[in-house]
Amino acid sequence: MVKKRRRHSAAYKLRIVLEAVEGSKTIGQLAREHEIHANLIGAWKRQLLEDGPSVFASKSERKQREQEAQEARLHEQIGRLKVELEWLKEQVARFGL
Repeated sequence: MVKKRRRHSAAYKLRIVLEAVEGSKTIGQLAREHEIHANLIGAWKRQLLEDGPSVFASKSERKQREQEAQEARLHEQIGRLKVELEWLKEQVARFGL
C-alpha cells in the first residue's frame, strides 16, 4: 500500500526546528517523536538558518530580493530563448526553408 505524502504547516516546521536548535533533544529523538525523517528536520533547520534573516527584513528589502530573483529567472529564460532561436536559425539555413 502506498503511503500518502504528508504536508506540514510552516508553524509545525518552525516549532520542530526551534526544538532542534534549542538542543534539549537530539534530531533523532525529535524525528522519532514526530514520526518524520531526521534528514527532513535537518533540511528544515538549514532552510531556517539560510532564510532566517529575511524574516526580520523590512518590506522594501524583501521586495527588492523578490524582484532580483524574478530578474534572474527572466534573464535565464531570455538566455534559453536566445539559444533556441539560434538553433532554429541554423536549422532553417541548413534546410533552406
